[in-house]
Amino acid sequence: MRTLIDIEEENIKELDRLAARQKRSRAALIRDAVSDYLDRNAVEDSGEAFGLWGERKTDGLRYQEKLRSEW
Repeated sequence: MRTLIDIEEENIKELDRLAARQKRSRAALIRDAVSDYLDRNAVEDSGEAFGLWGERKTDGLRYQEKLRSEW
């Protein structure tokens, strides 16, 4: 997918120098940079859910049973 972004002129020049040195396109370098950034800043879904009940005084199963008993 194509997208439009604003990049400072000096960063474009550096990207072009790096692309020439590596014999790769500027777009390929940017794709790799975005992928690396997302990998480093990814949040594990399981990590967010782990311990959701830790601060609650009630057991998760008891809470579920209480809710279902109200049906």
